[in-house]
Amino acid sequence: MRKKQLGMNGPEVSVVCFGTFPIGGGFGSVPKNQAIKTVHAALDAGIDFIDTAEGYNDAEEILGEALSNRRDEVFLATKISRKNHSAKNIDEAIENSLKKLKTDYIDLYQIHGPQPNYPIEDTLERFIHHRDLGNIRYFGISNFTPTQTIEAAKYTRIHSSQPRYNILFRDVEDELLPVTLDNGIGAIAHSVMAKGLLAGKYLPGHKFSSDDQRDSWEYYNGSEFENIFEVTFKLKEWSESKGHELSELAIAWPTAHEVVTSSIVGFKKPEQAILNARAGDWELTKSDLAEIEDILNGFRLHFSHGSLNPDYVGFRDKGDR
Repeated sequence: MRKKQLGMNGPEVSVVCFGTFPIGGGFGSVPKNQAIKTVHAALDAGIDFIDTAEGYNDAEEILGEALSNRRDEVFLATKISRKNHSAKNIDEAIENSLKKLKTDYIDLYQIHGPQPNYPIEDTLERFIHHRDLGNIRYFGISNFTPTQTIEAAKYTRIHSSQPRYNILFRDVEDELLPVTLDNGIGAIAHSVMAKGLLAGKYLPGHKFSSDDQRDSWEYYNGSEFENIFEVTFKLKEWSESKGHELSELAIAWPTAHEVVTSSIVGFKKPEQAILNARAGDWELTKSDLAEIEDILNGFRLHFSHGSLNPDYVGFRDKGDR
């Protein structure tokens, strides 16, 4: 699998990153044995970058068990999701993540979302303390605006930023991605499947289970989804003409941007990990990208409420992977 460098002077990691929100139950319950097999399938397929968070239900515990004999194969990232970013709560969050993950260090420790009630310099100062102790190695941010990103970068080296970025949702191209590039920060694109809109599996009228957050998502309802489906079906046909699934295109497309290191993808089953890991070997050409733009013909979806990530309106700790 291809690798790219994560930020300035950062490590090289696989261009496909396994996002663990689904195996933690975010899109419906997943049996633990199945989740563990899915992690192993991803590793065997060449994925060496795994992203989780304390807010992803049981994901950290599942990873701790799955990686018990394979920790050295993985660049492991997690996040603090709490609203309280006091030094005490940061200490507790890191201690809990280390315990659940059954590891003595975290490769990449991230702030899941900006918390204006706590000065970013204080939060990062505590991160530096834990780096000096050997508990964490690199720092990352997630769902930060361009202004918040610039502010964070004043106080220490930030190696990664997680924006919501995919073929359909592209607002971050205007300001955020240029800011990350200028500051030597590697982008890790989350929501590359657009909650399944780019998975190629769902037809208009599809009904999700009540424990699946997509059940009430506006983009799966009525004429909105019909318009989206018209575009994604054309993208699916194009991908298949190249010998790939639509899901592989969704994963490969963000990493064609120079600042994007990896695409975060969630898997619930081993076969999904095996299939979509293939996207890590697909490097889109300039000609490919031009043809995709022709298919899109200017089609875009936009973030709700004018936010970079609607999950963080009101500082809610929700995942969207």
